[in-house]
Amino acid sequence: MKISSIKINHLFEPIGFDLDTIRVDFKIEADQFIDVQKQLIIKDANGIVYQTEPMPFDNNYFIADFTLTPRTRYSVNVNLLLTDGSRIHKETFFETGKMDEPFSAQWIANENKAIQNTLFKKEITIEKPILAARLYMTALGVYETYINEQKVGNEYLAPGQTAYDQWIQVQTYDITNHLTQGRNELLISTADGWYKGAYGFIEGQDCIYGDQHRALAEYHIQYEDGSTEIIKTDDSWLTTSGKVTKSAIYYGEDFDDTIVISNWEPVQILDASYEQLTDRLSLPLIEKETLAVKEVIHSPKGETILDFGQNHAGIFAFYNREPKGTKITFQVSEILQAGNFYRENLRSARAAFEYISDGVEKWVAPRFTYYGYRYIKVEGLTQKVNPDDFRATVIYSDMENTGRIQTQNKKVNRLFNNVIWGQKSNFFDVPTDCPQRDERLGWTGDANVFSTTALFNMDAFAFYRKYLNDITIEQKLNQGRAPMYAPSFGNPDGGGAIWGDAITFIPWNTYLATGDNSLLIEYYDSMKQWVDWITNNTKTKNLWTGCFQFGDWLALDGENPALPTGKTDEDFIASIYYHYSAHIVAETANMLDLTTDANNYASLSDNIKTAIQNEYISKNGRLTIDTQTAYALALQFELLPKEQNTRVVNDMMTRLHKDDDHLKTGFVGTPYLNKMLSKFGQHKLATKIFLHEDYPSWLYAVNLGATTVWERWNSVEPDGSMNPEGMNSLNHYSIGAIMDWAYQYVLGIRNPQNGYQTFDIAPEFDYRLNQVSGYFDSPYGKINIAYQIETNQDHLIKLSIDIPFGSTANIKLPRSQGTDIYINQQVNTAERLLLDAGHYDIEYIPQENYIEHYSRDTSVAEIFKDSELVEQIDAIDPVLNFFKKDTEALNGGLGKMSLTKVNSILPFINISDDHLEQINALLERTPILAQRK
Repeated sequence: MKISSIKINHLFEPIGFDLDTIRVDFKIEADQFIDVQKQLIIKDANGIVYQTEPMPFDNNYFIADFTLTPRTRYSVNVNLLLTDGSRIHKETFFETGKMDEPFSAQWIANENKAIQNTLFKKEITIEKPILAARLYMTALGVYETYINEQKVGNEYLAPGQTAYDQWIQVQTYDITNHLTQGRNELLISTADGWYKGAYGFIEGQDCIYGDQHRALAEYHIQYEDGSTEIIKTDDSWLTTSGKVTKSAIYYGEDFDDTIVISNWEPVQILDASYEQLTDRLSLPLIEKETLAVKEVIHSPKGETILDFGQNHAGIFAFYNREPKGTKITFQVSEILQAGNFYRENLRSARAAFEYISDGVEKWVAPRFTYYGYRYIKVEGLTQKVNPDDFRATVIYSDMENTGRIQTQNKKVNRLFNNVIWGQKSNFFDVPTDCPQRDERLGWTGDANVFSTTALFNMDAFAFYRKYLNDITIEQKLNQGRAPMYAPSFGNPDGGGAIWGDAITFIPWNTYLATGDNSLLIEYYDSMKQWVDWITNNTKTKNLWTGCFQFGDWLALDGENPALPTGKTDEDFIASIYYHYSAHIVAETANMLDLTTDANNYASLSDNIKTAIQNEYISKNGRLTIDTQTAYALALQFELLPKEQNTRVVNDMMTRLHKDDDHLKTGFVGTPYLNKMLSKFGQHKLATKIFLHEDYPSWLYAVNLGATTVWERWNSVEPDGSMNPEGMNSLNHYSIGAIMDWAYQYVLGIRNPQNGYQTFDIAPEFDYRLNQVSGYFDSPYGKINIAYQIETNQDHLIKLSIDIPFGSTANIKLPRSQGTDIYINQQVNTAERLLLDAGHYDIEYIPQENYIEHYSRDTSVAEIFKDSELVEQIDAIDPVLNFFKKDTEALNGGLGKMSLTKVNSILPFINISDDHLEQINALLERTPILAQRK
């Protein structure tokens, strides 16, 4: 047994983060569950500041409520006490930032506001040995800081993206090893970033948050002799312009290495406010991976293009071998067209890097921008391209990967990788919609619909805490109305169902995923204010009407192709989210013992639900809106009595069959459609929809070479050409929400309670995904699941399961009633399978096997994939000659019909009734090809 990890407020060894109540989560690795007691001890330099008595292990966390002091390092010891008297322990630490302690430093600036890269420097002399040193600083727009020409920290684009007129984050750095006795040079380098210059959707607006770079820093030094010193930004610092001649997030960067930095002059002291300063919430943006060049392409147009093989977000670096004065230009793109470089979908974003060489061989990279790309076009090199001289730096918020799924289907595996890469690319301090074009905004609706998937893939708790603060800031400026995106960069628009409901859904989904209700506590007032804003602004009591809505964004069932809002009634969607946001507030109020609020919002939620039923649902359970999304939402949010769900499920299936069992859903319906099918006994149809490879489907993009999820179902046309729509990103995670269905119903991890202290393992099996493995690193530890469905006579199912220490899994195996279930080779006789920590190998033969056969409803196109079956049909009646001669008919609408249907509408295919029955009998006894391989 060992303690494998400890997190403080969901962070590993946090330094300088905004902390209030301290939550300590720990994970235990052990082969089986044994009785232990747990104990927490927290110390500062003077001794113990918080301690618990040994207590029963009833969960794997502590809440430590004690008074924190600024700029203090605390050691955290978790002890496990065993019944034999032995002790297991693990130690970690956290360190507070400035907290509410006032800054003695001054804001410094350069009087020239037009400078693109402002430098600040100071030389100091240290005359005695250093025990410890910390730097507390921030700057606007974005900055890097150096000591003796060595960069401090490993993050990019600090202080992160916020509404800088409302809050500015302070970073804390351990600089003990950067300072030396003797002379030291302190340097700060700043650029526009998100602070200064044009950003967002407000046309013509410039310098939204400010028009002048500035910096604020305190270097706190503790010497070995016990004395201390503070070096701070003040009028003793000097300033000038640097080598970056132009820099912006959309623009990219221009860097002239031939510039000799000179003309240092005294800084300007700004009379700027300190009120916006706060310890950081943002996870640092750091280099998480590095990609090598996969191929050097010479396009038909004569372009030199580097293919990194993967769409992603970050920067790039190249090894400079060019003579002094050589200008090299790099442009980025997501896709090639006809083998040539293409970037029109970036719209006005220049997204380039221009470098003028100083003739020195070294690695060079942009510093104050980032890009979304797979390809780089290089111009200006005087030497032959060496692919080893280039690398892509993948950057995203520093989150731990927590989930993965693999199957025997390579295309499905690529899709799941695409979903994760979409999250990596867009969890960039805020959950952006895309990383490449002139947008990259923290859209709330996208974040909302993807949040359950995101929390499986990565530990996004701290990431969401910061983003929820971004939303709350915008609410405070708009009477509780949540924004379309946060920060808003001055955009006065907001509201809208799903988008605004991010302020209720994300903290609730985070609570369900982690068992930690601290975000619900922290943002409870914001959640209430959002629901109250709807109540105060709707035009119809107990329904949400009369406000701008996005509808089922980018759905395919809209009657007007020019409108991306889909066919599902916008007020219906909005009212459902109004109902459920009120429900979340009521549940949260109950949790917080706020009885009056709980009763009020529960009553509101019930009244909205009743109003929805009266307006949109008949007394017999028939929805007045016949769309895939409407049915999925009605089931997901339990709008009908349970006895009427069967009617809705049947109507949903009828609608799907009319749509050729293909998706028509947009941002709103897509996360729920497959889940509701699987939940209500239609997993076979859900899997069919999931595995489609033609448009519209998830695998359609995979077949066209996608390495991330697209914004549109048809962002790329079947011939490989870009969809001409101006809003078209190839790295947009929203419809990647399907991976939540895969975690819950394919892998089978469902229904967590108390942060996975208890949960269900309940996979739904399907022969088309007969080998599945994956994991979720839950708050208690890694849940591993792997299974395979044997295609032999008995159709044996084998599962391998690992359950972490402290968790109990309720195993629900489909088609297992009345069968022998072997667990670690022992027959299980219990009616319920409740398993504690450990590894389990489970086998059983299902009551009804999963071998699927062809049927009279099987499409001709599917039959034609099976040459062996076609030969057997030909032996009865050569009815398929028509399709053999007409590939277009096979691939078109006729090929999607069953043989029986085709025979009834094509008089030139004459199948006798006797032959048709023989063929149907053959189909029904023949296993589908995929099961015979």
